Amino acid sequence: MRLEHVNLVITDMAQSLRFYQAAFPHWHVRSQGHGEWYGKARHWLHFGDDYNYIAFSDHGEGENRQLAGHQTGLGHFAFVVNNLSALIDRMEQAGYQVDKGSRDNPYRHNVYFIDPDGFEVEFVEYFSDLPHERNNDD
Repeated sequence: MRLEHVNLVITDMAQSLRFYQAAFPHWHVRSQGHGEWYGKARHWLHFGDDYNYIAFSDHGEGENRQLAGHQTGLGHFAFVVNNLSALIDRMEQAGYQVDKGSRDNPYRHNVYFIDPDGFEVEFVEYFSDLPHERNNDD
């Protein structure tokens, strides 16, 4: 079993694509179209590779949940990467800054970025294939 996609309701397709293209330069627009969602027009787009993607719909209204708060909602989602330093460099060159991160675990390093709609996105690089080491919080 694996997670195939995440579906995000956003406000600006171009801004969202710019962020995720910086993170995943090898991904592409798989499909897109226009439709209606409960009476509101939307542009939808699937951005990814042959196995995983993010589904975007640009009919969002209002603000995302406060990440430091306690509201119900999405906390964050995460991607495993092979070279975290290269990802950070790409994101910073595109104008995005690390929000928080950790490099004090010998088995993994991770960072969090906030996307244009306020979603927290984690990127993690593992340095062990052993689950008990990868998941160790000591």
